[in-house]
Amino acid sequence: MILVTGATGNIGSALLRELYAHGARPLRALTRDVSRAAFPAGVEAVEGDLAVPESLEPALTGARSLFLPSRVGPDAEIIVAARRAGVEHVVLVSSITALTHPHLGPAAENLAVERLLKDSGMAWTVLRPTQFASNALLWAPSIRAGETVRTPFADTGLPTIHPADIASVARVALTEPGHRGRTYALTGPEPMPARRQVGAVAAAIGRPVPFTEIGRQEARPWMAGVVGEKDADAVLDVMGGDANEELLAVRDTVRHVTGTPARPFRQWAMEHADAFR
Repeated sequence: MILVTGATGNIGSALLRELYAHGARPLRALTRDVSRAAFPAGVEAVEGDLAVPESLEPALTGARSLFLPSRVGPDAEIIVAARRAGVEHVVLVSSITALTHPHLGPAAENLAVERLLKDSGMAWTVLRPTQFASNALLWAPSIRAGETVRTPFADTGLPTIHPADIASVARVALTEPGHRGRTYALTGPEPMPARRQVGAVAAAIGRPVPFTEIGRQEARPWMAGVVGEKDADAVLDVMGGDANEELLAVRDTVRHVTGTPARPFRQWAMEHADAFR
C-alpha cells in the first residue's frame, strides 16, 4: 500500500496519476474532503488532514510507503505516527534551499524534518526541488486582468521545475529499488528567470503580458502577504536577493532517475494557459 498525502496538490495529484498508470497497487490518497476529490478508479480515498496528526490513523493503517510534503503539518508527530503504523519507507519533499541556503529559516526547518525522518528508523528518500513552475500562478490574477506583472530579480535564472517532474522522481523512488537512503536535488532543464517565464505565459495565451521589474523593498509587502511576515525575506533571498551558484545550477537528476528529461517551463505554461486567460 502506497499512501500519497497532499493528493490534490500540484505534486500529489500528478504522482497518483503516474503511480496508477504504471500499475502501482494498492494506492491510497489522503484528502481533507473526500466529497470534493476526484482520483483514478481504484484509488482508495481517505479523509484526513496533515495539520491534525490524530486524523491520519485510518490513512496510515496498512500503508507501507508514504509520500510526504514537508512543513504542511507538525512533521515530528506525523513521522512518529507513520512509524507507529508500520510505514517502512517515506519519500519526503524538502527544498533545494536545505542545500543552498541552510541558514534561512524555512531551509533550517526543512533540514530539521529531514533529520527527524533519517533518525526515525524508517527508510527514506529526500527530494529537494528548486522553485516550482506553478509559483507563476501567483501572477494569474494580474495577467487575467490585463495588468502589468511586477516582480523583483527579473533576470535571476532559477532553473524552475515542473511539479510533474517531482512526481515522476517520487514515483520511481516509491516503486523501484536503489533509491532508499538517497537525497536528490531536482531542477528544471534550463535557467528560467521571471522575465522569460512571463514571456512563456504570454506565448501560451497568445497575447502580450506587460512586465516590469521592481525593487526588493517594493516587493516585500506583497511577498509578506503571500508567505507571511516570517518568511518574506527568506523567499526574496531565494528569488534572487541572495542567489548563489548552487541555487542557479541546472541539474540532470530528473533524467538520471526517471530516464526522461525534465519538462521545460513552456510546457507547464501551455498546460495551464487557461489559468491566465
